[in-house]
Amino acid sequence: MQLNGKKILVTGADGFIGSHLTEMLLSKGYKVKALSYYNSFNYWGWLEDIPANKNLEITTGDVRDPHFCKMISKNVDIIFHLAALIAIPYSYAAPDSYVDTNIKGTLNICQAAIENGVKRVIHTSTSEVYGTARYVPIDEKHPLQPQSPYSASKIGADSMAMSFFNAFNLPLTIARPFNTYGARQSSRAVIPTIITQIANGIKEIKLGDVNPTRDFSYIKDICNGFIQIAECDKTIGEVINIGSNYEISIGDIFELVKKIMNSDVKFITDNQRIRPEKSEVFRLWCDNKKIFELTGFIPKYSIEEGLKETIEWFMNPENLKKYKANIYNV
Repeated sequence: MQLNGKKILVTGADGFIGSHLTEMLLSKGYKVKALSYYNSFNYWGWLEDIPANKNLEITTGDVRDPHFCKMISKNVDIIFHLAALIAIPYSYAAPDSYVDTNIKGTLNICQAAIENGVKRVIHTSTSEVYGTARYVPIDEKHPLQPQSPYSASKIGADSMAMSFFNAFNLPLTIARPFNTYGARQSSRAVIPTIITQIANGIKEIKLGDVNPTRDFSYIKDICNGFIQIAECDKTIGEVINIGSNYEISIGDIFELVKKIMNSDVKFITDNQRIRPEKSEVFRLWCDNKKIFELTGFIPKYSIEEGLKETIEWFMNPENLKKYKANIYNV
């Protein structure tokens, strides 16, 4: 499906990936309705950083409300559904809220899409649903393992979304990005945690377990993957990984950021950042053959290139002051 002339709804547009996806869609001249989580301050999250654009309509609300979802999806052609609670540590404390937002929110969006005749839905999953790799690289047939309430809620959300394809022929794709990093990412994520602590002059960086490996992808590559999936009709009814087919440990990421920032900091283990033993995902490495075969998608950014751009953004004082490097954010 060509996106030109189509009305696009992005849920979770005020968040990290959602704001970048909104920005990239606008840069291509597409019309976007961006959903920001409702608050009485009329604050639009990271959408505040996007310049005014005639093709951008910002609305506020909550995907947990089915009537609201039906209202905002009227006259919409494509939905990129990114609205979700994503912090793993907070899911240990408030699992019920993850069920409401991630599973029921997805149900509401899919039901609204059916009722309003939406032509495409791209539902956002996460590599966390795979749990610790049983084999690598991880393809879309890898078993799903709920190792945290967050990952369990996303497995449920993915199943709910796919049920609407199977039961109601909703033209839906599940996009499953691996670990994404870049400007605007929450400091609960490891790369912003390292960068912001170094940038604030902290000499001993607090981290959790540095042995697990991840497949890190730069935000611009991930957003390109989302768009290419939406443009390809062969992706309908499919689960598709988005990743770089590259594995690196948290410890090696720490050393790489140190090198780029010309820092001599050391890290210390902060026990509150360590997941329960059975909940830690020790290895994630994306098999991205499927997205390449279906869409031709190839990541453009190396880890070094992506980190340099990310660090440059965080080192801007106006951006850095938005982060509290001395507070562990669950």
